[in-house]
Amino acid sequence: MNIARIPYYLRRPQELLFALAVKYPRLFPDKQYLKIIYRQLIGSELDLEHPRTFNEKLQWLKLYNRNPLYTRMVDKYEAKKYVADIIGDEYIIPTLAVYNDTREIDLDALPEKFVLKCTHDSGSIAICKDKRTFRKDEAFAMLERGLKKNYFWENREWPYKNVKPRIIAETYMEDIGTGELRDYKFFCFGGKVKALFIAEDRQGDEETKFDFFDADFHHLDIRNGHPNASVPPEKPLSFGKMKEMAERLSQGIPHLRVDFYEANGKIYFGELTFSHWSGFTPFEPAEWDLRFGQWLELPSKQKTT
Repeated sequence: MNIARIPYYLRRPQELLFALAVKYPRLFPDKQYLKIIYRQLIGSELDLEHPRTFNEKLQWLKLYNRNPLYTRMVDKYEAKKYVADIIGDEYIIPTLAVYNDTREIDLDALPEKFVLKCTHDSGSIAICKDKRTFRKDEAFAMLERGLKKNYFWENREWPYKNVKPRIIAETYMEDIGTGELRDYKFFCFGGKVKALFIAEDRQGDEETKFDFFDADFHHLDIRNGHPNASVPPEKPLSFGKMKEMAERLSQGIPHLRVDFYEANGKIYFGELTFSHWSGFTPFEPAEWDLRFGQWLELPSKQKTT
């Protein structure tokens, strides 16, 4: 048989399925969708019967660990009240306003610097450092596109499925010492911090840097989604307190990533994440995917909805 005569989509059925799943995600049941995306992005078959790696177990949790409380925990507006009840209001970035759509946003009522973000997804965020140069039309168009999406369908992260789409305005935060707002992301397993990474260079022209550390802040040889910094960042002054609060916020949960900022010597809560990179980004070296997976003890399977 002359392979050149076989249609491309029949020669590479996995790539066709992936393209269809990305374009028409609602056509595919959750389990099939996750298997298609996982196979394409991770490069191996997804084993949901006997998951071993961290990324595999994150897919399992999406399907079988659907606690209604998780919806509140990922809602960028509701999560603030949830977290404040556990660790205190002093760690919460102030909310300036809440809107149902961009038509409600009154820029004159906001300070010179502020942040706008959708409450129900990841990535729909607009940062204003100067109202004179703020590209309002572009920012509002991006936020409106975000409001129309149900983030659940992109990666099947169940906690986002029923979050009410809104926009919040927040106080703009920056650390004077670093000139940015570094993100400290703690991986918690059963209420214990096992590792973390620091994200920096997130708003500049350079690529974002991720540096991983163990629970005692020893640098780890891990790349995951972004390169390491040429010089690893130093331990934050509030490392011990961040770690303590991450463990308090993750009690009773199989896995939770708890994010904080440190600005001018003070800690601020960032967000709660159940699926790091949605479980679709390989670890380098690959052994760390298995190591993280060993830390994650799966709970009893719940009925999916």
